[in-house]
Amino acid sequence: MLVACMVDLYNVGTYNADTGFKADYLNELERMLEKVLPHAMLKAKPNLESKIRTLKRD
Repeated sequence: MLVACMVDLYNVGTYNADTGFKADYLNELERMLEKVLPHAMLKAKPNLESKIRTLKRD
């Protein structure tokens, strides 16, 4: 779901930058994931940053 929401966020174009996403994209990503997974309680700073870092590394 994280990757799907990131693709949706990229397609919207509001948070696009030359090398990735603009600042504050994690908060918007958190809101999008809350709609899809209401009881997951994923927060932008500790959870989403860690998961994105792991995806980049793998």
